[in-house]
Amino acid sequence: MKTGLLGAPQAAAPIVALVDEHPDAVAEAAQLVRARAFAEPLLMGQWLDTGEDALAHADAVAAILLGIGAAPSMRAAAYLVYAADYLNKPEEVVAKAFGPSHASLVAGTRKLVQLQRAAREAQLGQDQRAMQTERVRKMLLAFSRDLRVVLLRLASRLQTLRYFAASKTPCPSALAAESLQVFAPLANRLGIWQIKWELEDLSFRFLEPESYRKVARLLDETRVEREQRVETFRQHLNDDLTAHGLRAEVQGRPKNIYSIWKKMQGKGLDFEHVFDVRAVRVVVPDVAGCYAVLGRVHELFKAVPGEFDDYIERPKPNGYQSLHTVVLDAHERAVEVQIRTPAMHEHAEHGVAAHWAYKDAGAKGYAGVSADADLSVTVAEARKAVLRQLLAWERDFTEQGAHAPAAGGAAPDERIYVFTPGAAVVELPAGATPIDFAYTVHTDLGHRCRGAKVDGVMVPLNTPLQSGQTVEVNAVKEGGPSLDWLNAELGYLKSSRSKTKVRAWYNALAQNATIARGREAVEKLLQREGKTAIKLDDLASQLGFNNADALFEVVGKDEFSLRTIETLLRPTEAPLTPDEVIALRRSDPDARTPQGGVLVVGVESLMTSLARCCRPAPPDAIGGYVTRGKGVAVHRTACTNFHEMSARAPERVIGVAWGAPRGDKAALYPVDVIVEASDRQGLLRDISELFAKEKMNVTGVQTRSVRDSQGGTAWMSFTIEVADSARLTQVLGLVGRVSGVRSVRRK
Repeated sequence: MKTGLLGAPQAAAPIVALVDEHPDAVAEAAQLVRARAFAEPLLMGQWLDTGEDALAHADAVAAILLGIGAAPSMRAAAYLVYAADYLNKPEEVVAKAFGPSHASLVAGTRKLVQLQRAAREAQLGQDQRAMQTERVRKMLLAFSRDLRVVLLRLASRLQTLRYFAASKTPCPSALAAESLQVFAPLANRLGIWQIKWELEDLSFRFLEPESYRKVARLLDETRVEREQRVETFRQHLNDDLTAHGLRAEVQGRPKNIYSIWKKMQGKGLDFEHVFDVRAVRVVVPDVAGCYAVLGRVHELFKAVPGEFDDYIERPKPNGYQSLHTVVLDAHERAVEVQIRTPAMHEHAEHGVAAHWAYKDAGAKGYAGVSADADLSVTVAEARKAVLRQLLAWERDFTEQGAHAPAAGGAAPDERIYVFTPGAAVVELPAGATPIDFAYTVHTDLGHRCRGAKVDGVMVPLNTPLQSGQTVEVNAVKEGGPSLDWLNAELGYLKSSRSKTKVRAWYNALAQNATIARGREAVEKLLQREGKTAIKLDDLASQLGFNNADALFEVVGKDEFSLRTIETLLRPTEAPLTPDEVIALRRSDPDARTPQGGVLVVGVESLMTSLARCCRPAPPDAIGGYVTRGKGVAVHRTACTNFHEMSARAPERVIGVAWGAPRGDKAALYPVDVIVEASDRQGLLRDISELFAKEKMNVTGVQTRSVRDSQGGTAWMSFTIEVADSARLTQVLGLVGRVSGVRSVRRK
């Protein structure tokens, strides 16, 4: 059943009437007749979920496609898409009977219809309508590489709205809103004005019936008078252009109810101040003629200031071109005049359909749609141009308040859209894999991903995904990512976001191991000091850390001395009395400073010991701190522990200096060296051999390895005996050159 503008039934047109007259279309015309004959027994007596007769719906969709210039092969697909619902293996059957191009179109369109239906059924309430709109919009984008799918959906949706209008059946508000918010803007972006304005008016009629009737009534009440005045204006302009030798066709322009209402609402205008209620269109042979006619119009009528737009010089984003001006007629009523060439008019009415040849052409498919690598540069550019329009539409939608941000400025081939089993749309970079998909859905799902199905078929985890595919992830209950996923050569991850999450997982693993070591060390210290009842968070707070884990982490990295915690836990010592200072003197007052020892400035023969927290060695700058019962502890002046103790008890600080060595044999001092390196076999051996070669005695070694995003990190702590710390600096420079060593420092 073929329907009129707002769904009024018309006589069914014979299928032959839908055939192009061009000689090249003969084969396609036969294919169209064959497609309807193929579909008729399958669709006869069947009903769509909207309540429409399936065959009548397919006939009407084919008629709409004819109206926008689609070739017979494209219209044939309208029958095959609906017939496929009643076939066991639709893609195989259609491919065998009508070729792979139609089979691909059938598969894509059916999948999109099924996903849209599932998405609509998944909604639970009014508050989720925005989410539904976003899903449908992204689904259309996901299938935008095959423009035929998009055009079929536009035509089908228009026919569904016509059906509800003609049958006076209530249209579901969700479907009407989706049509107004998604399908009409998409038709506008593709420049198909003929479908765009009808989708808008019908959707508006169902969503805002009172407002629709109000505007329609205003149009109808003044229709006779307005049409008479427009006709008078049209005839006057036509006669004048003819008299001045300007070839032009002057015609009235249909009124878009929704656009009139939107203009009244957006600009706060009353009906009489909407200028394009009265309008004419002038079609001239060429661009020069457009500007010639414009000049004549402005000579003949008074122009309304600020109401001129040159869309020929500056086309609209969807490619629309025309000259727009508003002038006053003889009765001082505003009339909009649109001036354009036939090509501009064709594009304004039919958009991309006016320029694309929807026909099978061997391996290349129809122009601009096939993904075949043998596409010509012109066709490939045309395809990209349409996709850019779709992506620009997406950016416009986002700027108007969509809650899922688009990758602004991204090229059409830089992203894809795939679906979850529940019909949710997931946006990914081109070349993304099932693991990227899993991480986009949820970080934890990505960590636990161990397998995937694409369109129901198990695939390797490094399989690149394509737009329109449905991806299902198989995950274990517990587990983490594999280091192999970070190997670029294996191709498991494309998204930088996914790679960051895998690295973060391994970094967290290493951090947890470091915190565990630090906790163990602190808890052992508390046991030795008999302070196990103290709260760890309180202890961390007293030491200047936000929480206990922050303290454990720096202790686990050997970046914070346990001596500082000891000092905090022990009660503050009272100042030494003179008798206590005398008791610290050596039993042999005549003994000289031991070989390589420390002289205490101003006090004779006090016992001294080298602090283990900073391990001083000549010629380090040193300072002394008088302890109770253990003599003078000698620290490097840069030691943080020394600074803290000095601040608490400055009276205990005492001057010290390195004593002159006695004899030929120099004194040796233990120092600690920390090495961080990429873990590898033979690393400890290489560093130890270097110390031996430099004649440095290693008295202690501690090592640990942590697996991380870089393959593994080795932490090594060496205790070395040196006579001179300056010599140590030279050797550490050599250690830094050992393969894999990232940093080396004295503790």
